[in-house]
Amino acid sequence: MGAGAIAAVVIVAVIVLIVLILGIYTGATYNSLVNLKNTVEEAFATMDVYLKKRWDLIPNIVESVKGYAKHEAATLQSVISARNGRYSEMTADQKLQANAELSRGLAGFNILAEQYPDLKANQNFLDLNNQLQRTEEDIANARKYYNAVVKNYNNKIEMFPSSIIAKMFKFGKKQMFVIENEAEKQAVKVDFS
Repeated sequence: MGAGAIAAVVIVAVIVLIVLILGIYTGATYNSLVNLKNTVEEAFATMDVYLKKRWDLIPNIVESVKGYAKHEAATLQSVISARNGRYSEMTADQKLQANAELSRGLAGFNILAEQYPDLKANQNFLDLNNQLQRTEEDIANARKYYNAVVKNYNNKIEMFPSSIIAKMFKFGKKQMFVIENEAEKQAVKVDFS
């Protein structure tokens, strides 16, 4: 075997090795991106469970308040209008927006409860309030987790060299759950006791 043949074998071996390394890297990066995407979807699904739970609690709370605050129609109507719509038919973005509007409407309930001491003494209302408080805490924790996994996913698809693989396989950026205006950033404090 001559020097030219050995050089050709070495060149072919190096090319095969480079292709093999690139193939392994591409496969590992793709699997990592799929794993992160699935984690983001799971985190949203978890948060969505809590958002739906709150969504379903609202009619019960509104009904318990109606008997005590008949002339507070504006406050009740703001919550009801934010609650209207079929939750199961909404997109993820619509769900997040509807729940942000619901949070604003719930803020008015704090004022209502202070104005009606009998309402604060109603056991059904207190039970619903406790459920809502726990749900709000669960939503806050789920949002933190969701945003953390979205950050990890977005970092992975935006950083070189994994960004090349992400673009090849059309992995798109995910939106974090960020509250846009200052009024919505105020935590919904639900405490009627």
